[in-house]
Amino acid sequence: MRSARLSLALETGALTLPDAGMIAVYRPRLGDDLSALPGDRVVVLTGFKPDHDHFAARYTVAPAEPYAAAIVCLPRSREAGRALIAQAAAEVAPGGWIAVDGQKTDGIDTALKDLRGRVELSESLSKAHGKLASFQAGADLSDWLAKPRQADGFQTMPGIFSADGPDRGSVLLAGALPAKLGGKVADLGAGWGYLAAEILKRPGVARLDLVEAEADALDCAMVNVTDTRARFHWADATKWRPETLLDVVVMNPPFHTGREADPALGFGFIRAARRMLAPSGSLWLVANRHLPYDAVLKECFLEVHDVAGDTAFRVIHAQKPRRDPLRANP
Repeated sequence: MRSARLSLALETGALTLPDAGMIAVYRPRLGDDLSALPGDRVVVLTGFKPDHDHFAARYTVAPAEPYAAAIVCLPRSREAGRALIAQAAAEVAPGGWIAVDGQKTDGIDTALKDLRGRVELSESLSKAHGKLASFQAGADLSDWLAKPRQADGFQTMPGIFSADGPDRGSVLLAGALPAKLGGKVADLGAGWGYLAAEILKRPGVARLDLVEAEADALDCAMVNVTDTRARFHWADATKWRPETLLDVVVMNPPFHTGREADPALGFGFIRAARRMLAPSGSLWLVANRHLPYDAVLKECFLEVHDVAGDTAFRVIHAQKPRRDPLRANP
């Protein structure tokens, strides 16, 4: 979808590739096709680890401003989108173009309306249920840059999950955790650190690995969780491996790809937990009731029990991970 608009903009002259200099692409997602751009001049800038790793195999991912031009791939959060546009405006050399591209479902119409009050915006190009428009760098949009906020005593940032405070599922999960948890623990998809802070209230925890794919969220977690037992990992939780097998994994896994529910994300987290756990280890998981996790939980664990919940969420305790035939030399 994004590639169709980008190709059309270049073909029609709505965008013209600069003769020299690097072209920044902010926050593309895995699956976005950037082949319409000269690959040796593309810099992909994203804090989401799976996307970063995907594009790192194809393009430069190290910042190299000032840029000759930029494309902002609009995220769902209005504030986060504004922050990316402001970042591009600060990092593209004056006179270079900045294209803003997004789906209608991600708020592209609102983003372009916001921009028209600040810059001279081109006519928008519509295709594949989205729009693209551009403006010349030079305007000061620094008031749109992302700023940390406080939520129930924790630092968060616009655009990260549950930026306004602890989400209902995590609160339920924290309340169900036992006083005696285990020595070696991992929080998969740790976000900005709410569950980690609750886990570290258990004195028996000797080490806690916080694994989070979103760099902005992990940066907040590093501010919010200062206990020396905590260690921080910018990583895809489904691929991360602990130094040694764990006693406990705690998680509130994501289940959306964009706006679409994708239970496969949760499946990947559950299977990853099975690989990480010692034979006597256990998983503590919170999930929306509609998510079909039962089959994969039974595939991965000998004992699975609902231990808490409400009308929307269930808290699950799974014990005795089944042997993973794919795990080699654990």
